[in-house]
Amino acid sequence: MKSLQLILSNPKYFGPAWVFASLNILFGTWAIYIPTVKEQLDINKADLGIALFFLSLGVFTVFPVAAKIINKVGVGKATSYGAVLSGLTALLPLLAPNYYVLIAALFVFGFVNGFTDIAMNTLVTEIEKKDQQNFMSAAHGFFSLGGVLAGLGSFLIGTIANPALHMTFAVILVIGVNLIFYKKYINIKAAPVEKEPFSLKLFKPLLIIGIVSFIIMGSEGAIVDWSGLFLKEVALAPETLIGSGFLAFSIWMTLGRFFGDSISAKIGSIKIVAGGSLIAILGFLLVLTGQTYLAIVGFAFTGLGFSVIIPELFRIGGAVKGVASSQGVSFIAGTGYAGFLTGPVILGFLAEEYSLNLSFIILLICSVIVLGASFLLARKAQ
Repeated sequence: MKSLQLILSNPKYFGPAWVFASLNILFGTWAIYIPTVKEQLDINKADLGIALFFLSLGVFTVFPVAAKIINKVGVGKATSYGAVLSGLTALLPLLAPNYYVLIAALFVFGFVNGFTDIAMNTLVTEIEKKDQQNFMSAAHGFFSLGGVLAGLGSFLIGTIANPALHMTFAVILVIGVNLIFYKKYINIKAAPVEKEPFSLKLFKPLLIIGIVSFIIMGSEGAIVDWSGLFLKEVALAPETLIGSGFLAFSIWMTLGRFFGDSISAKIGSIKIVAGGSLIAILGFLLVLTGQTYLAIVGFAFTGLGFSVIIPELFRIGGAVKGVASSQGVSFIAGTGYAGFLTGPVILGFLAEEYSLNLSFIILLICSVIVLGASFLLARKAQ
């Protein structure tokens, strides 16, 4: 909680944390209106799937160039510009007059969001290194909080009755708060890094971290998409409890991120990744009992376990010797997003061909792999 108090009491830390919240406020508000856009443009589910693919494509397209732009512009400026551009481009999909404009709008929205994601994580990494203060986990907690704020905004749908106007209010909130705090971080630049020639020794720790990022984000995406169906078909939960698994997962993920920095400061990043994976393993074991209430508690444990891992991966990736922080963060973000997008698809295929239970056994095995990877990272850190 110390890092949360730090963010709330110091504008230098609140500014970057607000950018984290901003991204999920904007994305969450867009997600609320996906069914509305589908209906207004009279497109089918397949067409909508293709359009959403272009959103993901936009995110991936920026990864190879983001680090160079951030290093040239300065990480503080890149984050501030990204927050403003994310707000402005969030309006585009809701203003699209036809399907092809929607595709283009989602690509641009994804591109800018991906850039802002890398910039803000790099910014927090740099501030942490310069100030010797840990707040990466709490900043990711603000991202989760942004999703909660977007969800609460859904209660305004009936009152506003205009998707573009609703998003405009979200954009004003996002940009307005950013304009108050951006001066506190805009001049921050990444510390110069002594470049080292490429070697497998240099790349190995980043590769291991990237694999862990892929697994954790892939598992997170799978829980988002499949937890409800698991409770319904495997745990035979009543209709009123089908969404409880995801809710428990989300709440404990948010809470875990607000406490993660204090724990990390005491035991270190690698130990917290190991501890988080152990908690996630316990969570999946409870889920796999197939008992409704134990499964819900299990999803809460997995949320708590996962909550501290991704922020620590960004922290580790941004501090790899001989690699610029923006490049490390970009690599972690790229592998993480790849997992988040492909994980649910792979698990869905396994569920269709074999069983949903097998899919969650695979997720359990993945958490065991993460635990093993943490021991490899510990050995390389010695």
